Amino acid sequence: MKTYFAALALLCPALPAFAQEEPPKPVTVSGSVALVSDYRFRGVSQTDKEMAVQGGVTVAHESGVYGGVWGSNLSGWGTFGGANMELDLVAGFKTEVSSGVNVDVGLTWYMYPGGADTTDFAEPYVKLSTSLGPVSALAGVAYAPSQRALGNWSATPESRAGDKEDNLYLWGDLSSGIPNTPLTVKAHLGYSDGNPGLGPNGTSVAPTGSYLDWSLGADFAAGPVILGVAYVDTDISEADSAYLLPNFSSTKDGSPIAGSRVVFSVSAAF
Repeated sequence: MKTYFAALALLCPALPAFAQEEPPKPVTVSGSVALVSDYRFRGVSQTDKEMAVQGGVTVAHESGVYGGVWGSNLSGWGTFGGANMELDLVAGFKTEVSSGVNVDVGLTWYMYPGGADTTDFAEPYVKLSTSLGPVSALAGVAYAPSQRALGNWSATPESRAGDKEDNLYLWGDLSSGIPNTPLTVKAHLGYSDGNPGLGPNGTSVAPTGSYLDWSLGADFAAGPVILGVAYVDTDISEADSAYLLPNFSSTKDGSPIAGSRVVFSVSAAF
């Protein structure tokens, strides 16, 4: 996007004074739409290794307060029920705490419209971001307190109906634009720690209890449209996930839904 607007500026060097950039508005609205070849949430497919349509809108105030909504279709992993849709409600506050360093504190409410109430859960988060030369860096921690949706309800000796568990997720992201090109390279590493079984509807936000997920990818900007590709994987082995079957496998061929995969995407922001 920056390259696109810079090109327009070069084509119009003699704009009159009254056409100069307007001051920032107190309230801004932004959003995005995307088509992805596989919706991976922390390395695990939420769409049976198939495509997903996703989109969201965020409203932000100049004070740093913001709120938003984001949604995606789902299939094949546990029993979400209803519309088989994930709808996230997000609210938070973002501010610069020192030169070039921003902190973002908020909460995400994961909803599954029309599905079982015990699938919904809330997860507060804190994110710290900055730039290291040409590299943008972000570190985050999300901690969901004990809730029924995160409990261990699976057929294991430790499980029991009505169980409540908490969940911790730590992650870091790096990205950098390639000079004189429309390419941006990016990397992600995350760590999940939660209950080692299945939730009340056959799902689990932290399969196998604890695991790592990571991805390496690149984005190509063509005006407002971004073409993306990423290699996504986890360290969940077939042996570790065996007791989660059949939930934790593709309904088409029985392959693990947390195995390595190349994910493609087409997105646009507004």
